[in-house]
Amino acid sequence: MLYLAAFASALVVDCIPVFAPPAWTILAFIIIKWQPNPWGVIAAGAAGSVIGRYILTLYMPHVSAKIFRRSEHDNISFLGKKLGGRFWPTNLFVMAYAISPLSTTALFTAAGMAQITPANTLPGFLVGKFIGDAIVVFTGKATADNATDLMHGKISWQTALTAGAGLLLISGVLFIDWRQLLQHRKIRLNFAILKK
Repeated sequence: MLYLAAFASALVVDCIPVFAPPAWTILAFIIIKWQPNPWGVIAAGAAGSVIGRYILTLYMPHVSAKIFRRSEHDNISFLGKKLGGRFWPTNLFVMAYAISPLSTTALFTAAGMAQITPANTLPGFLVGKFIGDAIVVFTGKATADNATDLMHGKISWQTALTAGAGLLLISGVLFIDWRQLLQHRKIRLNFAILKK
């Protein structure tokens, strides 16, 4: 039953196109609270995440025009089309990205908006998600085992650095004009991305 809960919760949070809690936090909670086989929970969560991101890429083309301005929609679609390249380089990039602690929401939002075939992103995501979740879940378990410092409000510089890097990356995907950068090698920022 816990494996089904891990699968379903990862699927649900990875269907959401905006900021949602990362699936690994739910997986870590299940492992810490009920102590099932962690590898089974991680495998179930990775499978749920893959299906959730697949669903996200299916419906994103239909809702993105309602969320983003036309220029930003074109900009993110252009970035997403770069994910439609050759199989191995694209999947290796997606795998490395999924292993990192950074959110893959922006990556799959761009892929969905550009209507990239899932075969170009999901195999690498499955491998990267499993490895990345294993790393953070076991790190989270170790942290929970030594939670006294966290209970007293002590936050490490590593936590702040990771959170800052994630925020910068998500901001970069949304606010950089990717067409200008990739075609003309010029960095241009656009902060007016939402419809009024």
